[in-house]
Amino acid sequence: MTRRGLLTGCALVLAAAVLTLAASVALWQTPVRVWEAVNRYLPLPTVELQVGGERITVEIATGSARGRGLMHRAYLPEHHGMLFVYRQPRRIVMWMKDTRIPLSVAFMDADGTILNIARMEPLSEQRHASRGPAMYALEMNRGWFEVRGVQAGDRIDLSALPVR
Repeated sequence: MTRRGLLTGCALVLAAAVLTLAASVALWQTPVRVWEAVNRYLPLPTVELQVGGERITVEIATGSARGRGLMHRAYLPEHHGMLFVYRQPRRIVMWMKDTRIPLSVAFMDADGTILNIARMEPLSEQRHASRGPAMYALEMNRGWFEVRGVQAGDRIDLSALPVR
């Protein structure tokens, strides 16, 4: 057998094993649990930000990760959130389809100034939009901003972001 044939054979065996494992997981677990398992292996980059005098850890969602967001997760730790990052200022619209955690979202302009904050209901398709061109949306547990007195007009320091 040639080296190329051996490599092709190994690749086929590996592919079959992966497909068999995926099929067995899909058959024995609910789709939500499968999605959570996939999310565990696809971590997003994180960064620490200062918001309202408190340090928080946020996952940075860009590109296709914005579509996944916090869907299908069972909880969000208290001082953790997700920062959705867009390339250009635009009207950002968020909803909670397939998101089980009650959240609040702060829409921010390019300088990190909060335009507005919306309270969102789990599993709802109600749309919440920025009140102007925004480049960032920060999701935290619902009420997190209110409890800390963070409101529209406040600025969040985004200098810790890897790319701005």
